[in-house]
Formats: sequence, structure tokens, C-alpha cells
Amino acid sequence: MDLKMEIMALQKMTAGQLRQKHVELFQEPSRSSNRQWLFRRLAWRIQSLDEGNLSERARERARQLAREADIRLRPPRELKMPPATGYRINAGAIHLQHDKRLPMPGAVLSRKFKGQMYYVNVLTKGFEFDGELYRSLSAIAHKITGCHWNGYHFFNLKKRSNE
Repeated sequence: MDLKMEIMALQKMTAGQLRQKHVELFQEPSRSSNRQWLFRRLAWRIQSLDEGNLSERARERARQLAREADIRLRPPRELKMPPATGYRINAGAIHLQHDKRLPMPGAVLSRKFKGQMYYVNVLTKGFEFDGELYRSLSAIAHKITGCHWNGYHFFNLKKRSNE
């Protein structure tokens, strides 16, 4: 398979399939399930194997630059510059707008539809489903069913009774 076709095939793979491909190409499992990161890493590896890696001269130059780099692991003990002035600090409460029907970001919504389970990650600004970002649950429900649904209704999210 030529290089372009192999990378195009990666784009159609699910995160699980990309993780399996990672094991094939790197001989170790990936610690990430992020589809976009896996795709980029695998595309780089396929190109590297096809076209060859960096030359020995380039690798030695990279090692030299790394040895010469001033990489701080900790900030300096003494503050060498005065703190910034003229900035107003707001110490008041932070009010985040959050729809009370939704669980907090990081939660996973699930729904069984026509015998298949679907999972949606709740993010701070939107939702992640099948490796793609969505602004609304209704868009995800439409993607799953092919017709318009109220997203809250589809995922059985009702107003909480204590409000």
C-alpha cells in the first residue's frame, strides 16, 4: 500500500483501531486514547519507516543542542524581577454558567439505541462523541439516529427535582 493510502486509511479508523495499530508500529501499547494524537503519531511513524529516519548527522546535532540547552527544572530561588504592578486582582467568586441538566465536565453520558451503546464525553464547552467535538447533544442525537431529537431528551437528562 502506498504511503498516502495508508495514512488515509488511518483517518477512517476508530480510536481503538488506532491503538491496535500503535502496538503494531511501536511494539508497545499507547497510553493515550486521544484519536487525533494517535493519528498524528502513527502518520509520522509510517512516514518515518517509509522515507527513512533522520540522518546520523541530524541526530547528533539534536543531541548536541539538547546538551547545550538551558532547561530549568525549577524556577530560580530569588525573584530577579519585581512583581507586576498596575493590575487589578479580582478576588470575587467565579460564576460559571452550567446547565443543571448536565453532569459536570468529565462525565460520560451513555445511551443504548437500536441495540448499540453510545458514549458521549461532557466537556467544558461542548461534547465529544466518536472522536469528534459537538456543540450540542441534539447534534449528536441527530448523528446517531439520522433524525432530529432533543439532545437532553435523547440522553434522558431531565431537570433535577431539587431546583
